[in-house]
Amino acid sequence: MSNKPAGPEILIQVNGAPRTVPAGLNVRELLVELNLDPARVDVELNREIVRKPEWDTTNIHDGASLEIVTFVGGGGA
Repeated sequence: MSNKPAGPEILIQVNGAPRTVPAGLNVRELLVELNLDPARVDVELNREIVRKPEWDTTNIHDGASLEIVTFVGGGGA
């Protein structure tokens, strides 16, 4: 375990709940931080859908509001 101090953090809202995360994350990095599979989610940032090709270049800023929808596979009839 490292004794390195934690870097700066920001406060965001994820699906309506406040959450503190490291500063400087982009959408894809945030999904990893939240232990979500990027292949199984869609992301809305500040009421705008962020397309997957834009995840690496879309940064998360303090006060951001995200809605993350997780797709769950299921059986048929």
